[in-house]
Amino acid sequence: MRQAAGPVMARQVGELLGMDVSVRARLEPLRGKLVRLVDRGWLRKLPDGRFATRL
Repeated sequence: MRQAAGPVMARQVGELLGMDVSVRARLEPLRGKLVRLVDRGWLRKLPDGRFATRL
């Protein structure tokens, strides 16, 4: 997240981590982990579905 120039989609995070993002079923667990980080206050989720670091 910190390497990105701004808010990112879960797909972009998966690409950075070297995951196969062409299949949605492989992307959903990552999205779930990002949402958990939002719940814990580490990230924030924007209304358009992108994730960003907390200010």
